[in-house]
Amino acid sequence: MLIMEKELTLIEHLAELRKRIIVSLIALCSASVISFSFAPRLLRILKLPAEGLIEKLAFFSPQEAFLVYLRIAFFAGIFFSLPVILYQAWAFILPALDERVRRWGTSFIIFGSFFFISGCLFAYFILIPPALRFLLNFGKEELQAVISASRYISFVVSLILASGLVFQMPLLSFILTKVGVVNPNFLRRRYRYAIVFVFIIAAIITPTVDIFNLLLLALPMIFLYEVSIWISWLAKKI
Repeated sequence: MLIMEKELTLIEHLAELRKRIIVSLIALCSASVISFSFAPRLLRILKLPAEGLIEKLAFFSPQEAFLVYLRIAFFAGIFFSLPVILYQAWAFILPALDERVRRWGTSFIIFGSFFFISGCLFAYFILIPPALRFLLNFGKEELQAVISASRYISFVVSLILASGLVFQMPLLSFILTKVGVVNPNFLRRRYRYAIVFVFIIAAIITPTVDIFNLLLLALPMIFLYEVSIWISWLAKKI
């Protein structure tokens, strides 16, 4: 009987996860479809960090321009459907939280959106411009840059999304502390390991090989880890 109850519980969790994923995908697809009509304007916005470096993007296949707009619409869909996705994530983990924490649902959505948008803006205004200057000025005496629209959008959007996800560290720290996975002492004792891990992640995300662009991402991540420790301490108190 106990085994059957555990199996039913597992099945119920999987069914709940499936429902939350489906709702999130519907929200994402709907936002992406609506965003497609704004894709040309969004493309101009995404090109701004390369102003003065790239005069015009190129495409090398008949379908490439259409696929670029689809990719931009999908990125915008993630951005605009984020509150719904965060709500579905909160609703899924809600049964694992105690009564005192369940009232934090609205704050979870607000702060999750805030940290994600902050990470996206950090990448757009601070990380991407110097990375583009470094990469596009490298070897320009011998080489002529002809940048594919598809490759450029992939480059910019990947950095923006990665930075947005990295900036979720404080929120993740709060949730993991509340479910008992981590605590502030645990995070503090592993500070050295975290710094090594931060530089590894920054090296993977950062598209250039120079230390300046690496530090542009690594230092804010170390700061966010410190913030996460204090968020964990606060989560233990409330």
